[in-house]
Amino acid sequence: MLGSLIPTRPTRDSWYLQAGGPLLVDVEKCGGLLGPGPEGVDGALRLMLRHADKRPGALALQDEHGRCTYGELAERVVATAAGLASVGVEPGDRVALWLPNSAAFIVTAIACLWLGAPFVPLSVEDPLARLSRTVEDCDPMVIVSAGVELPGGDPVALGRPVVTVPDLLAEGGRVPPPASDPERDAYLIYTSGTTGSPKGIRTPEKAFRAAIVSVAGLFGLDDTTRALCVSPFHFDGSFGTAFPTLVAGGALVIPRRERMLFVRPFFAALLEEGITHAGFSPSYLRLLLSFPSSSSLSDSRLRTLGLGGEECAAADVAKLWELVPALRVFNRYGPTETTIEVTTYEVRREDVAHGVIPIGLPHPGVGFHVLTEEGVPVSHPGEIGELYISGSQLMRGYWRDDELTARVLRDDVVAGATLYRTGDLVYRDHEDRYVYVGRTDSVVKRNGVRVSLREIARVLGEVSGVRAALCLLTDRNGRLGITGFVEAGPEVTVPALMEAAASQLPSTMLPDEVFVLPTLPLSSTGKIDGSRLLVDAGRRRWEPERTPQPVG
Repeated sequence: MLGSLIPTRPTRDSWYLQAGGPLLVDVEKCGGLLGPGPEGVDGALRLMLRHADKRPGALALQDEHGRCTYGELAERVVATAAGLASVGVEPGDRVALWLPNSAAFIVTAIACLWLGAPFVPLSVEDPLARLSRTVEDCDPMVIVSAGVELPGGDPVALGRPVVTVPDLLAEGGRVPPPASDPERDAYLIYTSGTTGSPKGIRTPEKAFRAAIVSVAGLFGLDDTTRALCVSPFHFDGSFGTAFPTLVAGGALVIPRRERMLFVRPFFAALLEEGITHAGFSPSYLRLLLSFPSSSSLSDSRLRTLGLGGEECAAADVAKLWELVPALRVFNRYGPTETTIEVTTYEVRREDVAHGVIPIGLPHPGVGFHVLTEEGVPVSHPGEIGELYISGSQLMRGYWRDDELTARVLRDDVVAGATLYRTGDLVYRDHEDRYVYVGRTDSVVKRNGVRVSLREIARVLGEVSGVRAALCLLTDRNGRLGITGFVEAGPEVTVPALMEAAASQLPSTMLPDEVFVLPTLPLSSTGKIDGSRLLVDAGRRRWEPERTPQPVG
């Protein structure tokens, strides 16, 4: 019986562990042992492990260390959950995962779901000084490490108990019943705010479940899916590939993260592993398309691709379709505070021809509310306002920061509803689809004139020879300035860029300066690294005393 002590003799009706020995699980009874969720609704844990019932031999996970079937996944999850319980982890305890992209990360994260212990992904690339602030803030019961040397250093230096994955599997012990409270935190993920100070976002299990079920359905993932993990697991955008694949009963291929930083290994994995689905940032797509080997995309089995985290460029999608005409491309949008993504919009040919790709409509159970600066609901298509989000995918709040939580989770906007204030500007087009405009601090008034950084970047990006463009607000001796960064070859000059901008923009919207670079640096999550651009250029980000308000 689930939760019982290790039986003295193995029985097919028991989950049991033998310290130092094999774990035997009756995968045919997996679903029955898990039981139904509250009110008959299966949670994320049950949805991912249910495939051990009827398809125990089907591939679930594959990384550089080997392959894991759904039956083996169930075994390893239970073994890891028992190991964590043996070292003192209880429901509600945080478990920090200092693990590289690997099957071990996925198994341990699902084991935490079993225990009702929120997992906290840590970046294996961050320096110990940054990690120590995160660890001190989330105060984990234990840090789970891979037991190998990582770039960040020695996890013991973080001042919390450390256990390796092999140690957990060897612990043996009692297997607690699976947690069943949909209101509990599934995970705590840290993301930097405008101040650069990491803030912990509490994602409830019900929001996690709603997100991954919606994503799996909208992408059309199934048991024939072979998904490639590209983004790092400390970035919740990666969850939009990893966990929906397991919900759908597909196979998740997890290369070493370092391999995915280079183009050739990406294409090798895509072709050799028969990948049908992947998700990453538009900047990463641009990097892939800039290499001659991108032609191999036409030889791949790729069926669906999700792009998110940044604006989806129509020109890049058009170039992609030249190589893979039948590829279904999706534009994903969602702040971390609303769990992975809240829109999954399939891009259409006419969107690309028009040059504007919408973010589409919200997921089932999610509500969009667009308000003017005065807090009045936007009533007309084309009118820009700030997006507020309600519904099933909202975070519980920021960890140990009630004041910040109260500022962004509002119950005074729509009667009877809690809304998250995104800080993003959108409008509805003629088909009632939502179109992303930019951040509230990227649409500002300068010298009394409305200025959109996105519009300036679009004009710079249309100059022949320019591959990408980004504009940032900078401090010019206490005055708001605009600095442009352009990725282009040596044939593109600053005077030519300024001339092109002046031909399409009013003088009040022209950038104060433009830097031309051979490549725009990417962060560990695959987005353009604006902070690094500013440091390299010797510029400071504009930080007004009062946050600029959106201008409709």
